[in-house]
Amino acid sequence: VHRLVTYIFVYEDLISLTCGAIIIWYFAGSFEKNVGTVKHCFLTIAFAILSALLYLLLETIVSRVSKVEDAKGFMPVAFAMLGVSTTRSRMKRSLFFGVRVPVVLVPWFMLCIAWFIPHSSLLSNLCGLLAGETYGLGYCFCLDFPESVGSKLDRVFPFSLLKRIPGLKYIPGSLAERRAFES
Repeated sequence: VHRLVTYIFVYEDLISLTCGAIIIWYFAGSFEKNVGTVKHCFLTIAFAILSALLYLLLETIVSRVSKVEDAKGFMPVAFAMLGVSTTRSRMKRSLFFGVRVPVVLVPWFMLCIAWFIPHSSLLSNLCGLLAGETYGLGYCFCLDFPESVGSKLDRVFPFSLLKRIPGLKYIPGSLAERRAFES
C-alpha cells in the first residue's frame, strides 16, 4: 500500500531527476501559491494515490496491447496539478511555444512532450492528468476542505514548524492570509 505514494520519489537516472525537479519547481510551486501549503501537501498525496489507483486499473488493460513503463517520479502528480489549474483557469487562451491555443489543451500538449522524457511513463502521466481534470471539474469534491480547516492546520505540527524554517516559503491556508502574504 505504501507504494501508492512512494513511487513519486523514485527516479532512475539524473536526467529524469532533473526533469522532475523542474516540473516540481514550476508546476507544483504555482499550484501551491493558489491553494496554500497545507492543501498542497494534502492534494499531493491524494493525487499520487488517485493516479496510482487509476494506473493500476488501466495498466492491466494497456499491458495486453503494448509494453507499459512503470510509474515513477513526480510527473503524474504535476500533471494532476496542471490539469486542475487549467480546468479552473478563467483564461480562455494561452501562449504555447508562440502559438495561442485554448488553455484546456495545454496539458495535453505537455503530455505529448513528456512522452519523450527518458523513463517517463505515458500511462501514469495520463492517469495523473485525468485525476487532476476530474478534481478540477468538481467530481472529487470530497477532497476539498474549507479554508477554515486549512487555517487551523496551519497552526499545528508539522505545518507550524515549516513556517519557522528560514528560507522556506510557507503559503497560508486562507485566501485572505495569502493575499496579505503576497502584498
